Amino acid sequence: MTTTDDRIAETLLELARSGSLGPSFCPSDAARHLNPDDWRPLLPRVREVAGRLQRDGLIHVTQSGKAVDALSVNGPIRLSRPLH
Repeated sequence: MTTTDDRIAETLLELARSGSLGPSFCPSDAARHLNPDDWRPLLPRVREVAGRLQRDGLIHVTQSGKAVDALSVNGPIRLSRPLH
C-alpha cells in the first residue's frame, strides 16, 4: 500500500490535534503510525509534508525547544499544534 502525502498530512494533523503522544511528537512517531513494520523509508516524506504544513501555519516545528524551519534544519525535530 502506498502512503500518499495527503494521508501523511492527515496523520500529522491528527497527532498534533489529539495530543495522544503528548504536547509534541517526532516525525518518526507519525511514520510508525502510518506503517509500523516499514516506517523508516517514510521519514523524509513525513518531514517534507510537515514543512508544507508548517508553511501553511497548520503545525509548529521545534528543535531543542526553538522554532525552526522543518525543510532546512538537520537533526531531530518535534511537531506540535501551532502556537496561535
